[in-house]
Amino acid sequence: MKFGAAKSGAATPAQTDRGSPVGRRVVLGLLAAGVAGVLGGNEIQNGLARVLGPLGNHDPTGLIGLIPVGNTFRFYSVTRGAPRRDATNYRLTLSGLVDKPRSFTLDDLRSMPQTTLVRDFQCVTGWRVPEVRWSGVRLADLIDAVAPRTTATAVRFTSFDGTYTESLTLEQARRDDVLVALEMIDGPVTHDHGGPVRLYVAPMYGYKSLKWLDGIELTSEVVPGYWEERGYWIDAWVGESNGRDDDPT
Repeated sequence: MKFGAAKSGAATPAQTDRGSPVGRRVVLGLLAAGVAGVLGGNEIQNGLARVLGPLGNHDPTGLIGLIPVGNTFRFYSVTRGAPRRDATNYRLTLSGLVDKPRSFTLDDLRSMPQTTLVRDFQCVTGWRVPEVRWSGVRLADLIDAVAPRTTATAVRFTSFDGTYTESLTLEQARRDDVLVALEMIDGPVTHDHGGPVRLYVAPMYGYKSLKWLDGIELTSEVVPGYWEERGYWIDAWVGESNGRDDDPT
C-alpha cells in the first residue's frame, strides 16, 4: 500500500504560472537549510515555509515536501502548480445529479454563512500542523443549495490545476467539519495553499483536502480520486486508515 500527502497539480503552459523545474542542487541546499531551520526555531522555519511554498507547487517530484521545516505546512503539486485566480475570474461549479446546478463566484461564497474551525492538518506522510484556523462555507450547505437527487450518493471534486481530483461519500460530505475553505491561519487562503478556495476535510488525511477547488459533482457512486487510483485509501480517516496510528485530528 502506498501512502499519500496533500498534493495537487497543474494546467496548460498558457494557463499556469509554471516556472522552472526545481534542480537537484537547489533541493540539497534547501534540505540543509531545512535542518538548520528545525534547529533554529520558529522564525527560521516560518521563513523557509514562505520560500518553499512556490517551489513545492512547481515540483512534481515531491522532494521539496520532504524538507524538514517543523510544524509548518509542506507544499506539494502532482504536476507544476496552478493558474492564479481571484474574485474577477474564480467560479465554483456544482453539477451532476442535482436539480439546480449552479456556479458560485468568490463573492457568492463570501456572502454565505461562514463556519470557523480550529483543527490540526495531518499529512499521511507523518507531519502535522497543529491548531490551524479554517473558515468557509460548510460543504453541506452548498450541496443543499443545488437540490441533490435521491440517486446521488457521493461527491467528486476537481481542481483548476487540471489534474487533481478527490471524492467523498455524500454522508461524509455532509459532516459539519468539512468546509469549502476561504480562509486559513490568519487570512484568505493563499495561492500556494490552494486558494482562493480549497476543500478542508478535517477528520481525514491531507490528500483529501483538495487545493484550487473549482468543481463539485454529485455522483451515483464514489469515483476514486487522483491518489486513490494509485493505491491510496478512499476513507482516509486520520488514525484509522492507511496503515497508520496517528492521533485523530
